[in-house]
Amino acid sequence: MEPITINNLTFAYPGQEPLFNHCDLNISSDWKLGLLGRNGRGKTTLLKILQKQLSFQESIQTNLKFNYYPLVIREPNDYTLNVLMRSGYQGEQWQIERELNLMATPTELLWQPFSSLSGGEQTHVMLATLFAQDGYFPLLDEPTNHLDQDGRKQIAQYLKAKKNGFIITSHDRDFLDKVIDHSLVIEQHQLVLTRGNYSDYFVHKEQRDSTAIKKNENLLKDIHHLKQTRQAKSQWAQQAENEKKNNSHADKGFIGAKATKMMKKATIMKGRLDTAIEERKGLLKEIENVVPLTINVLPTNHQLLLSINDLTLSYPTKQLCSNITATIEKNDQVLLCGNNGTGKSSIINAIIGTFSGKQSGDILFSSALKISTVRQDYSDNHGSLRSFASSSKINYDQFLNLLRKLGMERATFNVPIEEMSMGQQKKVELARSLAEPAHLYLWDEPLNYLDTYNQQQLIQLIQEKRPPMLIVEHDQNFIKQTATKKIEI
Repeated sequence: MEPITINNLTFAYPGQEPLFNHCDLNISSDWKLGLLGRNGRGKTTLLKILQKQLSFQESIQTNLKFNYYPLVIREPNDYTLNVLMRSGYQGEQWQIERELNLMATPTELLWQPFSSLSGGEQTHVMLATLFAQDGYFPLLDEPTNHLDQDGRKQIAQYLKAKKNGFIITSHDRDFLDKVIDHSLVIEQHQLVLTRGNYSDYFVHKEQRDSTAIKKNENLLKDIHHLKQTRQAKSQWAQQAENEKKNNSHADKGFIGAKATKMMKKATIMKGRLDTAIEERKGLLKEIENVVPLTINVLPTNHQLLLSINDLTLSYPTKQLCSNITATIEKNDQVLLCGNNGTGKSSIINAIIGTFSGKQSGDILFSSALKISTVRQDYSDNHGSLRSFASSSKINYDQFLNLLRKLGMERATFNVPIEEMSMGQQKKVELARSLAEPAHLYLWDEPLNYLDTYNQQQLIQLIQEKRPPMLIVEHDQNFIKQTATKKIEI
């Protein structure tokens, strides 16, 4: 067991508020630690600091060597085994095969081009490579992205069975409950450590929030009372000054001295009250609130928006899906479900005309149908938010307002999109879709990289507005609360 000791950690990106402010922490290497927190709070940054990829104040002491998910992938069209070997892996092929067997994942994937694997299959082979490497402590940044429900169960069982520890970030509550035994949460520039899984942390947080809300209510009452007292004292002193002005010359000496004394006393009292008010304001605690989102749904007189008839998709060496028939009507929230590699994303690409493989069957649209998408891969989003809004033909002010509601700090508005965190980039992609006027929304794994607050925002929005949607998603809580029907592949 090797410790990770953090002493007085402070870190901020240039021109931004500190992500961490004088933080102290001790972590044991045998913990299965969930690193949690809202997007943009510094989860990935902390993982980079542990790997000494960023400079920071004070120290982190450990003898551990770290490896990191996702791997840096070079020449993805090569065989998967060759790609993994180039990623920095220093072990043997049989060790990777051993880990794949523990995941119940076919070892034949190693002899397929990495680029041909589904997102879930790529996750499996990269995780296998990390855990096959002896003498390293794994840092896992959002490994549940792109995993279907069966894949998440497989990886959860695999990680739970591991004897060694790791640090993992994820926003899938059910997955974390099965995997972690400690939670480290970034809250208001501080690191909050809790023993137990995500649900244990959430119960603890609700108790702290409930206590904080009661304290806030009492402090606000104190502040209101102090302000009333301050106003009364000011009026009292002003009355004395008016009395001085309105009396005869004979009385002015006495009254003037009295007024001066009262004014001085009132000034001292006001200063004390001001100090007391500011002290109580400083004690107020910030409570996370779920702010409602908006969506720019266009009205339509068409009941049937989209019809898919006998759709079959394939690549030269791989069959994806066959004979898919389905309809989407204006009140539908349709879940497109199936295992990784069965062609869910490819169906969305076929609908919008970007599928590059072989396609047969019909896709029919209602007249003048406008479609908005949330894509899995949005690496082509770049530049300033203003130029991005302009090129996307969306209202800039509405776009920024949605980003603020999603929790993006105003300071981030000046950061180029390609330099934002993955969670912030996902919010840009999502806010663009919400701001686009559309009759139908095609969302491909919209919850990837979004924290639980953002997930709840989307659930509330879909439940209240019921926009017509075709969704690919694996989060069971989201599916249960939003989907009105399913298309099985």
